[in-house]
Amino acid sequence: MASENIVAISTSLGASGVAVIRMSGDSPLSIAEKMFEPVGKVKVGEFEPNKMYVGEIVCDGFKDYGMCVYFKAPKSFTGEDSVEFHCHGGVAITKGVLKRALSLGARLATNGEFTKRAFMNGKLSLSSAEGLIDMINSESVSGVKAGYYLYREKLNSEIAKMQDVLTDVLAEIDADMDFPEEDLETASKKNAKLGLEKVINGITTLLNTFGKGRTVLNGVRVGIVGKPNTGKSSLLNALLNYDKAIVSDVAGTTRDIVEGSLDINGVRFNFSDTAGIRDSQDKIEELGVELSKRILDESDLILFILDGSDVGEEDEKIFSLIKDKNKLVVVNKTDKCKYTDERADVYVSALKKDNLDELRRLIFEKTVGTGIDLNGDFLCEERHYDALCRAKEKLESALGGIDIVSLDVLAIDIKDGWDALGEISGKTATEEIIDNIFSKFCVGK
Repeated sequence: MASENIVAISTSLGASGVAVIRMSGDSPLSIAEKMFEPVGKVKVGEFEPNKMYVGEIVCDGFKDYGMCVYFKAPKSFTGEDSVEFHCHGGVAITKGVLKRALSLGARLATNGEFTKRAFMNGKLSLSSAEGLIDMINSESVSGVKAGYYLYREKLNSEIAKMQDVLTDVLAEIDADMDFPEEDLETASKKNAKLGLEKVINGITTLLNTFGKGRTVLNGVRVGIVGKPNTGKSSLLNALLNYDKAIVSDVAGTTRDIVEGSLDINGVRFNFSDTAGIRDSQDKIEELGVELSKRILDESDLILFILDGSDVGEEDEKIFSLIKDKNKLVVVNKTDKCKYTDERADVYVSALKKDNLDELRRLIFEKTVGTGIDLNGDFLCEERHYDALCRAKEKLESALGGIDIVSLDVLAIDIKDGWDALGEISGKTATEEIIDNIFSKFCVGK
């Protein structure tokens, strides 16, 4: 089936050393012939695939000295013939190359259209495409690793093995129904039970990694709470090692949520420094206090900050709000006072940056945990988790009825489980799901 030529800028638009303009379709080389003048005797139409050629890129009103490379189908990212122009970075140059390709018949690509074509042409699975966007969007090493697990088809491979087991089970059931005189139903149900148990166990193992997987991919939300003037903003600045929050001796200085991020052992931690929680007649400060209370519900971990030189009734009121939450009690200002508290997990001085490494260690242990192999494979996507849950439900239903229902009824639940698994790879995903996934990509990918 013919596919029109699409084009897009694949690098960030702005001043840079190099920019890349990508084309893909039935005949991108024919467009390249009209806008690239190679140095040497090899004509564009005779370009050897996967080889970079130097020459002039001819645009409307100017030329740029750059490079061109041709990728021949099906050995390209999209599975189609593809061409890339590598020009000097810069808004005018990059837009000029794009405009020239559009004037010669290419169409501007939509969000994720290159990757969508790769999926449609069987170059990667739907889960691999999701891993690719996760890698692109990740702001932590652990997030990149989680995306790479999907991108390199590791999850898809596990799902395919499960589907193969279910396919064998369904094939045996079909054979028994087609040849009832062979009286193989007992053996079929025995094999079906073994197959279902194997797949259910595999699904359960994957589902058990989801919580850590979401943490690895999206990071950990940490709320910093306490009464006014306990040094919450100073502590945030000390942890981040730069001044993110305004610091003042005036109680109530922080009135909005101040956010900052920190990488600990490759995992991204997103901190929210909240307004000091107290009763206030100041309407603006009161709104900040309400935001702080919301942070209590949304955070994966609460840092409850005590001023070691001033602990009182206000602190007890705040502690009552968080006593049942995942928390660390942090006593600050140890440079001023040697206060001890039986609830305290760690003593620090934000001013002198004392004991911050210990605080970081505890933050990691309280959320990610100890003994976690961040190089392992985790289930990260909500969509995959939902599909696996539905598959498990159907297969457990089949397993529970294996000695009760007829083979044809048994096959219905097994096929539904197979279909749910297929949503992950894209084999049975709806057009709506596919479009939604690729809409998250930038235009050049």
